Amino acid sequence: MRDSLREITANSIRDIDPEMIDIDGLRDRLAFDDDGIADLAESIRKHGQQVPIMVRPSDRPDRYRVVYGRRRLAAIRKVGGPVKAIVRTLDDDASLIAQGQENNLRLDPSFIEKALFIKEMQEAGYKPGVIQDALGLTRQGVSNHRVVVEQLPEELIRLIGPAHGTGRRQWGDLADLSAKISLVTVARTALSALPQEATSAERFQIVFDACSRAAKEPKAKSLARSILVKDHSGEVVGQLSLDAKSVAIKVARKDNPEFGLWLEERAEAVLQDLFQQWRNESGQRA
Repeated sequence: MRDSLREITANSIRDIDPEMIDIDGLRDRLAFDDDGIADLAESIRKHGQQVPIMVRPSDRPDRYRVVYGRRRLAAIRKVGGPVKAIVRTLDDDASLIAQGQENNLRLDPSFIEKALFIKEMQEAGYKPGVIQDALGLTRQGVSNHRVVVEQLPEELIRLIGPAHGTGRRQWGDLADLSAKISLVTVARTALSALPQEATSAERFQIVFDACSRAAKEPKAKSLARSILVKDHSGEVVGQLSLDAKSVAIKVARKDNPEFGLWLEERAEAVLQDLFQQWRNESGQRA
């Protein structure tokens, strides 16, 4: 009887309390835009919910898990009242395919959003066929997305956003620069002066231009140099070797064996004293 009732209501639209719906599953969008959610909420307030969301029964009694329609659910939670939902009993694979196909039809996710979605699906253990069906891609199409996203720091993608209209070639060109420069460092600097209202596509172009320039700049000349340290009479006491990575003190035993032995016995304590002196002078706390 229960199975029969489920079949009867499988395609019907029901009113469900939004608080009874859990938002889980994989991310298919980089972020929900607060202004976009507010606009959608205002539209629903004026005209009602025109398109239902889809949910599936949860393992918890009288609760549901969202399949698709996360933005509509967020908007209705702002408006108040029940959400119109199609309830279907789906396994994880079918739920993922429904989520991906609905988003492709309604939201047209950007290249990088699809790439991140693919990465998450693969890491969650979904089979290649399920991933291809979810996004309507061939095996090669899935591979093309994954190759690019693997070269990009996720922090960089978050800084830029979905960048609709920016395709595989542009993202791939940016990813290629990661072997030459720190993309995140350059992106932070480039975006710091950009107005908040700049679009994601504009952010991508600003970052790409800045990274391209940085990659073409000649590498800084080596800072390596040596300094001879002498006493008051002009005799060499030792040598300082300096470069971008280290500061080294060298004392030639053949030139001053007794001083070399004395320094060897006290070097650790002397270094600790110098470090403590620096800490006191610079106001650093232990």
